[in-house]
Amino acid sequence: MTARPMALMATEDVSRQFGSVCAVDQISIELNADESVGLIGPNGAGKTTLLSLLSGALKPSSGRITMDGNDVTALPVHARVAAGIAKAAQIPQTFDRLTVRENVLLPAYFGAGLSQPDAGVWIDEVLEMTGLIDRADKVPASLGLLDRKRLELAKAVASKPRVLLLDEIAAGLTEPEIALMKEVVRRLQPGRAIVWVEHIPFALQDICARLVVMDKGARLLDGPFDEVWASDALQSTYMGM
Repeated sequence: MTARPMALMATEDVSRQFGSVCAVDQISIELNADESVGLIGPNGAGKTTLLSLLSGALKPSSGRITMDGNDVTALPVHARVAAGIAKAAQIPQTFDRLTVRENVLLPAYFGAGLSQPDAGVWIDEVLEMTGLIDRADKVPASLGLLDRKRLELAKAVASKPRVLLLDEIAAGLTEPEIALMKEVVRRLQPGRAIVWVEHIPFALQDICARLVVMDKGARLLDGPFDEVWASDALQSTYMGM
């Protein structure tokens, strides 16, 4: 019998309590290398909380999180980045007095641990992949929403993550802008595992082969995108039908 390959990242019965509220309830999920997973659910389902647990921004109340089989549950955000986990937030978090290039250079230095000239070469690649190379010398305040979201994504990628966490990066964008953002994510897929939380299912189609549905903190569905999307349980829970 062929041994099952070790998951790149996994949660084991992870829960997070906020007082009497259980925001994440005993979630066990495995994420494999080069896998793209969409994560959806109604408001309050626990999606963003789960992403915060994966990134290290929150600590679980119980359970554990592993990377390459190693326990990273207690590691803070900067140590998770060093371990190969990075997150792009819904609201871009930028250094407004720095240029686009300088914003991306910081995680290349302090996240990926690169030094010149390697960092300079790498961030040019990142700016090309995210469509920002022509805006490298601009400051974030001069950018539109789509480009600021691209910058947030570029900052995450500059740390050279093997697991890329995307928290509603399509929120607030028009349909044509979402299509452009999808193309950026598509270019970033090779060599990385992606978990993408989104309220806009259109953003996840053709990008995520696997779809996980959360409801009331628990994992309700998990499987191939088309099968989960067509399921009666999803239509009832997520669509209200």
